[in-house]
Amino acid sequence: MSAVVDTPAAPPTPQLPTEVVTHTPVQDVALPGGAGILALITLDNGLDHTRPNTFGPASIAELQATVDGLKARAAAGEIQAVGITGKPFIFAVGADLSGVPYVTDREQAVSIARAGHAAFASIMDLPVPTFAFINGAAMGGGVEIALACDYRTVSAGVPAFALPETFLGLVPGWGGCYLLPNLIGPADALTVIVANPLSQNRMLKAKEVAALGIADVLLEPADFIEDSLRWAAGVVSGAVPVQRRDVDRDESAWDAACDGARSVVLAKTAGRAPGAMRAVELVRAARTATREEAFAAEDAALGDLIMGDELRAGLYAFDLVQKRAKRPAGAPDKALARPVTKVGIVGAGLMASQLALLFARRLGVPVVMTDLDEDRVAKGVGWVHAEIASLKDKRRVSPDKASFLTGLVTGSTSKDGFADVDFVIEAVFEEMAVKQQVFAEVEAVVSPECVLATNTSSLSITEMASGLEHPGRVVGFHFFNPVAVMPLLEIIPGEATDESALATAFATGRALGKTTIRVKDSASFVVNRLLGAFMGEFSRIVDEGTPVATADRAVAGLAPMPPFVLLGLVGPAIALHNSETLHRAFGDRFHVSPSLRRLVESGKRGYYLMEGGRPVPDPEVLAMAEQPENPVELSAEQARERILGVLATEVGLMLSEGVVAAPMDIDLAMITGAGFQFWNGGLCPLLDREGVSERVLGRRLLPAGVASVPA
Repeated sequence: MSAVVDTPAAPPTPQLPTEVVTHTPVQDVALPGGAGILALITLDNGLDHTRPNTFGPASIAELQATVDGLKARAAAGEIQAVGITGKPFIFAVGADLSGVPYVTDREQAVSIARAGHAAFASIMDLPVPTFAFINGAAMGGGVEIALACDYRTVSAGVPAFALPETFLGLVPGWGGCYLLPNLIGPADALTVIVANPLSQNRMLKAKEVAALGIADVLLEPADFIEDSLRWAAGVVSGAVPVQRRDVDRDESAWDAACDGARSVVLAKTAGRAPGAMRAVELVRAARTATREEAFAAEDAALGDLIMGDELRAGLYAFDLVQKRAKRPAGAPDKALARPVTKVGIVGAGLMASQLALLFARRLGVPVVMTDLDEDRVAKGVGWVHAEIASLKDKRRVSPDKASFLTGLVTGSTSKDGFADVDFVIEAVFEEMAVKQQVFAEVEAVVSPECVLATNTSSLSITEMASGLEHPGRVVGFHFFNPVAVMPLLEIIPGEATDESALATAFATGRALGKTTIRVKDSASFVVNRLLGAFMGEFSRIVDEGTPVATADRAVAGLAPMPPFVLLGLVGPAIALHNSETLHRAFGDRFHVSPSLRRLVESGKRGYYLMEGGRPVPDPEVLAMAEQPENPVELSAEQARERILGVLATEVGLMLSEGVVAAPMDIDLAMITGAGFQFWNGGLCPLLDREGVSERVLGRRLLPAGVASVPA
């Protein structure tokens, strides 16, 4: 039996205009085996899983009032335990950051931090055992409220668990930097707090949460709450012992873990991400700090960081991927889109195979792959089928779904199978004549309404379509590698592209789950043009005599990895082709490195070899490097100034040329297509923050306060 208990009224708290209040209704539950009554709080903002539970000032005030009421009931012997869980599919995802723009001074920020600490400390101070039943996604303050409880269960179905604050420019500021290292040790805690967020915001799965010791037990999702209550009853009665890892509190070991994390932060950010650096030092202090001292230090950190530009840039970036990505600038009316019931793919290499898998999984329509010979076709189709089998083995698709998907993807050396397709995409060699021939062959087979899409990374859509009977059907549809992982899809109309073909491309991109951006038909479009400028100037600086290590320090924290590591992933031949395309289009602004040309001619895959999981310069490639007669060695700061200056120049030109509608589209493209950092805001806020925009262009790229603290 259970009964609904009235939640005590929350004290009056000014509500931020954007806050959706997470309520904390309480239900009394009789624990199995006569272990007593557990008061179960369910975090619930009254909306479905698309609007997760968050904590703003009013939510915190209501939580505080609820916990105060439970404290009185526990003292009266009415309840023997307290549990916290979330609404279906969601535990809680942390502070309501939509209110940050309304925080205009440091003391406001500190007061919000203190209120959260006070509410969570009240949970920690309850005189009965407390349990977090983590039933769904948990991030930031959601993780911290779970850490405030004595015990934790986690559902095996939880898809994401993280402390992502340093990804945005903050620190886990409601106890995370103190509670987590004291629970699982500093090294693992810093992986969660610093290393994962700075690695493209990596999330933990439920099994990892349990393996790290963050959760005490992993339970299946079908009967998660019932099983959690049964386990809690055993803990309350003393029948179920709870084992915790023995955290090594030796000062030298603790400091070594923190020093290692600090090195990671410096390598990835050059110390330019203050949140990450601050988090490391908070964890360092957690070894000896009292709870009160640790919480006060987190309050101070939040006060400083909330009033810092990096967080405002991070929230700007978050807003881009959450909102602007859903409303692409310049996208045609959805009503003009044609249905896509069958897809043709020209090519059966790795990129084409990745596309075939994506189209089959997301659209659920037949996909026909073609290539020059049976062996290539069989290899491409076989790769797709093997990937589907792997998804089945990992239980990511059911056996029936795997059979269905496998049946969708077929191959042929003939394009006759394209006769009834609605959408064809080519993924063949990056050469204009080859692509023009492919489209001419396809046009001879398909209907006049069939859209012809090209995955070109740099070539002109207008030129590609120029020899066709129906050039209006051709559109650029540029994916990024790996296709399944990278969110961005650049959609490029040629001069003749009609609105219906363009609308179909946007609708298809959305159906594929991609972030779509409309881009003007211009050399290398957005991401590859800016990466070409970035890589070209980096290579020019190295070719002129600056050591690679110095140049790497110059750009740390800008791109997700050092440029020559990125070159190895992209492929030297593709990088060379892009730089040559840009050089032909724009001249000496884009450097074509002789060292890169030699690297491609050698057949080497990149600048580095992997040894022990780390990139080490290949001595054979070092021997190919340009040897200038009069070397010019720049400092890291000088190199950074030059590279950022080149990027600012290119951004200014792209905006004046109308390559995209606004600077926000450049940032969205660089975040989702090149992995540029959230805490930088992508690219434009960084150029503004460091004064590069005004130095190079004579103006800011974004108005003050858009991705920075309002003046």
